[in-house]
Formats: sequence, structure tokens, C-alpha cells
Amino acid sequence: MAGKSGLNLTHSEPVDTLLSHFGDARPSLDNAIEHFPPNAVREWALGLGTKTFVGTSGHVFPKSMKAAPLLRAWIRELKTRGMIVHVRHKWRGWDDAGILMFETPEGQKTIKADATILALGGASWPQLGSDASWVPFVKQAGIEVQPFEPANCGFNVAWSDHFKEHFAGEPVKAVALTTDDVRLNGECVVTEYGLEGSGVYQHARALREAIEEKGEAVLRLDLMPDVSLDKVITRLSKPRGSKSFSTHLKKTVFLSGVKANLIRECAPDRLDDVERLAGAIKSLPIKLTSARPIEEAISSSGGIAFEALDEGFMLTSKPGTFCTGEMLNWEAPTGGYLLNACMALGRSCGVAAASYLKSR
Repeated sequence: MAGKSGLNLTHSEPVDTLLSHFGDARPSLDNAIEHFPPNAVREWALGLGTKTFVGTSGHVFPKSMKAAPLLRAWIRELKTRGMIVHVRHKWRGWDDAGILMFETPEGQKTIKADATILALGGASWPQLGSDASWVPFVKQAGIEVQPFEPANCGFNVAWSDHFKEHFAGEPVKAVALTTDDVRLNGECVVTEYGLEGSGVYQHARALREAIEEKGEAVLRLDLMPDVSLDKVITRLSKPRGSKSFSTHLKKTVFLSGVKANLIRECAPDRLDDVERLAGAIKSLPIKLTSARPIEEAISSSGGIAFEALDEGFMLTSKPGTFCTGEMLNWEAPTGGYLLNACMALGRSCGVAAASYLKSR
């Protein structure tokens, strides 16, 4: 699925900056990502025959902008190292003796393993198997699992029928998006249900928490992030004459289309006062009522609590069983952070599992 948008493998920013995107989970991820930072991701891809490049936004992509060549090369490499894939096997927890149970076309199987790495995904792609069906089995074993919630997701807005009809699908580019005191440049997309896009995803956690606490969240858009409030006021103060509001807005501050109509939609009481209109242009409040369903989200928050794991991501209550990826309780915005973290966690689990086996 990540390949549909070019396969954003990682981000080129410094490791410390990259780690800042993981919020409260950063202390648990620091070591894994520091041992497999963006440069290591690029070297790994190159070792599999995939050259990468840094886009204008700092995102790192394969030069082919495709996932399939890298994936095929990766699978070939793993098979040469002895990997065996058993398809149509669904993990069904542990039996009373702590042995792995699987549901297969031939019936239930049990497998006694010296070491196990669980990489079962989160809850945001049920149609592709990432449906969190493993949660009951883990909970049954007494392991703490935080509830899954949509992370990189869209949000519902009560648009008017007129606005939805004319602007659903329109991108809102070159804006600054703000929640609380966090302001980030980016873009978003108007949808029939509300808003989505990378700019929204960067604020998803704060928006979700505000909705949980207050019943709604406010996302503020600066429609002219490179122009000061005073300059916007000066431009809007030019005589309007007989020009319509739309024409005046277009002539003075160069706003039209979806941006101009967002002002009409979200601040209809500010149109006739220059200073209040300028305030709306620089900080347009959009009320979000709820997050979209987790099935539509790019990724999820929640999962196995880090408190249930040791520093090598091994379950303290089940020695020899390691957990990795989005089944752990962390989240990050899109932009290469998710893939880099998942690969770094997988590497750390592999190293820890190998060390565990050698110590036995």
C-alpha cells in the first residue's frame, strides 16, 4: 500500500529531529532508530539494488517510485538466508503449555519455537490482514494492550451541502495548520466528510485527544502563511467600490476557489469587517467533530504497552517472545517515519532474538 504513493521509506532530517515525531513513545524507540537511522535505511535499500533520492520536502523515495522491485529483492534475499513462508496460517495464541497455535487449511497446528517474533500489525488495514485479531489472545495471556485508535486519519466536519458539492476533492495547498501552539506548514484536502491529508495527519493525535476531552477540536488554517497579518489588513483595506466580495478578495490578497470559500463556510460573520476578515485569513477556525473510522486510517495508535516488554522488545512474561512494528503502542505522522520505525524495530527484535538464542 505504501508503494501506491511512491514508497516513502524514511526522512532525510537529522535523527534527533526525526525522533521528535514519536511523542511519548520516543524513549522506547530511541535506541532502535538510532541503530537503524535514515542513512541505514538507504544503504539497506541500495544493498538490494534500489537507489533512493531525497525529494524537495526531505522525504526519501526509491528512484523507481515503486515498492515491488524492492519487495521482490528483499524476499529473494531472505529466502537465500533460509526463510520459509507458511501461507494461510493464522496465529491463534498459545496453548496451556505456552506453545504457539495456528489455524491452517489442514486444521489446527501447534509449533514449539525456541524464539518467536510477533509482527502482527495494528488495526488500520483490516482488508489486508492488519485487523488486530491477535489482541484477544495476547490479553488472555495477561499482557497489557492499549485500545487501538485511528492515527493518520481524516476528520469529520459539518460542511454545508453547497460547500461539499462544489469543493469536495479540492486540495488546500500552501497553508499553515495549527493546533494549540503547534504550527506546521503543509496542505490538506477537502472531502465530503471533512478534511484529510498530510497536514491534518501531523496534528491527528492532538485533534483526537481534544475531541475525546471536549467533544470537538479546532484546527486553524493560515491561508497566507508567508504574509503578515498587518500586510493582509493593508491589502484588504483598499477601496472595494462596486466589486463583489469574491472579486475584492481575489484582487487584494489573491485568494479564490476553495480558500475563499473556506472563509465563507467557516467565518461567514467576518466578511464585512477588514480586521476580522484578515484574522480569519490568518487563523481560520475549522471545527472537527470526530475522527474517521480506524478502517480508513493509514495507521493506528495503541497496541502492546512498552511496559510489558524489556529493552529488546521481549515480553517479560513470555521469555523468547518478541513483539515489533505497529502492534506496539506508538504512533507517528506520515512522511517516512512509520516505515523507518517499523524496520528499525524489526531489526532490534532480530538482534535481541539472536542474542537470546545464543545465551541459552
